[in-house]
Amino acid sequence: MGRDVIIACDFSSKEAVLNFLDKFTGRKPFVKIGMELFYAEGPSIVKEIKERGHKIFLDLKLHDIPNTVKKSMAVLSNLDVDICNLHAAGTKRMMTAALEGLTRPDGTRPLLIAVTQLTSTDQESMENDLLIKEPIDKVVMHYAKNAADAGLDGVVCSPLEAQKVHETCGKDFLTITPGVRFADGDIGDQKRVMTPAEANRIGSDYIVVGRPITAAEDPVAAYERCIAEFVG
Repeated sequence: MGRDVIIACDFSSKEAVLNFLDKFTGRKPFVKIGMELFYAEGPSIVKEIKERGHKIFLDLKLHDIPNTVKKSMAVLSNLDVDICNLHAAGTKRMMTAALEGLTRPDGTRPLLIAVTQLTSTDQESMENDLLIKEPIDKVVMHYAKNAADAGLDGVVCSPLEAQKVHETCGKDFLTITPGVRFADGDIGDQKRVMTPAEANRIGSDYIVVGRPITAAEDPVAAYERCIAEFVG
């Protein structure tokens, strides 16, 4: 898979997400299904969106003991998604177990990526709430290196860190970057943000865009603008 824009479909019902996707009569966007929609509708919504021809990033951010994550990933591998994820904070052992569970008997599997630090986390909250005193970019690089060592395909990180992740883990190690907003848009609750064009320049492989598309007056036009700015 090449560079692409992933739409964060943060809807609370099947009706809402399908009404949104019905607007896209041409190009079928890559979509992210997160906890809100998955918990509301279950695995069936993943299958239905996949049947419509969309690539899917299943964003459930698993974080548990290795055996539980391994068994859970084995279940998710049957949904035929394209990308799924977990928290790098779960340790290398958990990430290795996740890969084992995600790999099907024929050797195929979705891409597996790790969340380093959420884009809503800044240095102050990391130090005060998590008691992690190291600089946030150092923490992100350490987590990314652990994910690469465990055999994962990439990480979710701020676009501000994507270039350094590639320098640390190699150009083929994927960077999936939320926290992307148009230059003339509202940054919402994100702390570390960048425009699609800037994310392109620093080497993000995928950008995840939610409200700037889903809440736009014309979502299809907003999506095409993202594609034009990020993919070219």
